[in-house]
Amino acid sequence: MSPTFNEDSAFYFVEKQVSFGPRVVETQEHKKCGDWLVSEFKKYADNVIEQKGNSTTWDKKKIGIRNIIAQFNPSASKRILITAHWDSRPIADNDPNEANHTKSILGADDGGSGVGVMLEMARVLKSNKIDIGVDFICLDAEDLGNPDSKYKDSYCLGTQYWAAHLHTPNYKAEYAINLDMVGGKGAKFVWEKNSITYAESTLRKVWEKGVQLGYSDIFYYYQIGEITDDHLYINTLAHIPAIDIIHFNEETGFPAWWHTVNDNMTNIDRKTLKAVGQSLLEVIYTEKLN
Repeated sequence: MSPTFNEDSAFYFVEKQVSFGPRVVETQEHKKCGDWLVSEFKKYADNVIEQKGNSTTWDKKKIGIRNIIAQFNPSASKRILITAHWDSRPIADNDPNEANHTKSILGADDGGSGVGVMLEMARVLKSNKIDIGVDFICLDAEDLGNPDSKYKDSYCLGTQYWAAHLHTPNYKAEYAINLDMVGGKGAKFVWEKNSITYAESTLRKVWEKGVQLGYSDIFYYYQIGEITDDHLYINTLAHIPAIDIIHFNEETGFPAWWHTVNDNMTNIDRKTLKAVGQSLLEVIYTEKLN
């Protein structure tokens, strides 16, 4: 049995990120939140690395990248990788009100929820030692992309940078789990095609734990097409089998607040955070060392 994931604590961690405002790359809000994330992970992890570098957006802007990596048992050879992006989108281009399209989003669910789950998992790991290695990465610059298909690699810039400059030479993990929009009300997590293609055994493992814990209404056995998310580049560039846990409804697609000014704390549900966090703790605490 895994230790308890505290959904109130996870909710606080999401709320704290949102309190800084939109975490758009290279803004003061982004920097202040990043500083807080580093200090918070340092309370729990054995080692914290700030990976800084540069990238270029689809519209040719040079930006700084800041990936934040928290390591547990850094010397363990068997490792599990858990990731989420911590930046938020600079434009609310999916908002039903066109007047909002130039506004930045708070990203409570889209970004904040995944990082909140990782922080609570880190807090649990601090006081419940584990033999395997676990790495958490807050990935930067995921949400600066252009949805036009001709800019297909314009998202997930922090992940692409990390995969090209691994924080540890020849870094490997058994598998990776990416968290994106994992805190919303009424969330359903589905089997996404890239996850099936590259890491079906990990999908099965996570979904089975979720269902065993009573979350069959959230971990949903429904297959959808490809989603371009951080896990894609973990698979194709870092060659670590990775899945995406992402809120997607087979009828309506992404949640109604996705890329709108309404992606705020009113849509965050403690039950969803609990389902994801407890299931992931169950996965890693039942992972055998050999």
